[in-house]
Amino acid sequence: MARHRGRIGPFPRWTLAVAAVVLVAAGAALWFVAAGRGTPASDARTPAGAGTHAPVSPSASPSGDCAAALVAKLTLEQQVGQLLMIGTPIGTPLNAVQAIQRYQLGGIFLAGRSTASAASLRQSIEQLQAAAAKSGLGLQIGVDQEGGQVQTLKGADFPAIPSAVNQAKLDDATLKANTAEWVGRLKAIGVTIDLAPVADVVPASVGKANPPIGGFDRQYGATPEPAAADVATVVTAMQGAGVLATLKHFPGLGRVRVNTDTSTGARDDITTADDPALQPFTSGIAAGSAAVMISSATYPKLDPANIAAFSEPIVTGLLRQKLGFDGLVLSDDLGAATAVASIPLGQRAVRFIKAGGDVALSVKLSDAGPWTEALVTAAKGDPAFAARVTESATRVVRAKLRAGLARCGT
Repeated sequence: MARHRGRIGPFPRWTLAVAAVVLVAAGAALWFVAAGRGTPASDARTPAGAGTHAPVSPSASPSGDCAAALVAKLTLEQQVGQLLMIGTPIGTPLNAVQAIQRYQLGGIFLAGRSTASAASLRQSIEQLQAAAAKSGLGLQIGVDQEGGQVQTLKGADFPAIPSAVNQAKLDDATLKANTAEWVGRLKAIGVTIDLAPVADVVPASVGKANPPIGGFDRQYGATPEPAAADVATVVTAMQGAGVLATLKHFPGLGRVRVNTDTSTGARDDITTADDPALQPFTSGIAAGSAAVMISSATYPKLDPANIAAFSEPIVTGLLRQKLGFDGLVLSDDLGAATAVASIPLGQRAVRFIKAGGDVALSVKLSDAGPWTEALVTAAKGDPAFAARVTESATRVVRAKLRAGLARCGT
């Protein structure tokens, strides 16, 4: 999220390396096992991240027919629940159990910072997954584990990760290996999606004057090409280690001069649909990134009337149609962010889904109820919006199949 927050020598040519996981059992159906359930518990003495981790499927739609069939069995309320990722304090994650059960939530964001052990976090995540068992669909469990000052999990089991600026100083092979090791620790406790990597380019002329990204060294580069190469490497390594990647913050926060989480008026008067600064996003998409997060800044050359999160020209027109991305589209925080404070709470989720988004994210657990009510009401009153809900719910389930959080067959 926007709140917190070089390659050396010649840049190696990178190629998309993707591993597919196919589990075949003669005469049996294909099963996808919810994270944290159905997998052997790690020995508490084994360092988190040790051992091997199955990569996520390289396809954004491993089984479209299966996803559609699963969504067809859901009630409207259950479909709406799949479109929400709601925050719970990572220090007290089980606070979310009641909301998960009441609103049949599809995702949980572990908010804040923690130095808890891998074993205790794994246990809590397993309990969160158990709370969602009734729907037959596992929870997407998300964290902000970028590195530098944006690292949700720290402590003995989660050593410090360098900022993106420093990660970019690593050669390609080292960056790939290190990313796999860092992400393996997330996979081992049941995290299924990392809200990373940052694909924003912060020009050298802006640098630290860019509060959300440059102020915290969250960018992989000051120019598009090296940043694009690093972003592709990180996406490939992350998903190869079994955790979904999220490119953020589309179409880029690297030129703004205020932070959308703490201020209004974040504005980029430069970005166009053919901007070279979009290259890290396009390279991350080409590398198979499961998700893209939309910023809450304004881009007048793309849509003068709306912030990106509420902009159909940006979400549907640019990201979906022009760039061809058909994976998960997440919002940046629409709960506590100052950029959206003037918008009625329930309408934030409705407007994001209407623009073409799939998963509305709030760091506030209390937003689950109002968002559910607003989305259900909008769908009941508008068949076109109800179709949008079903379309997004299907994308969410596709991502869950990819992450091992749903199953097909009987």
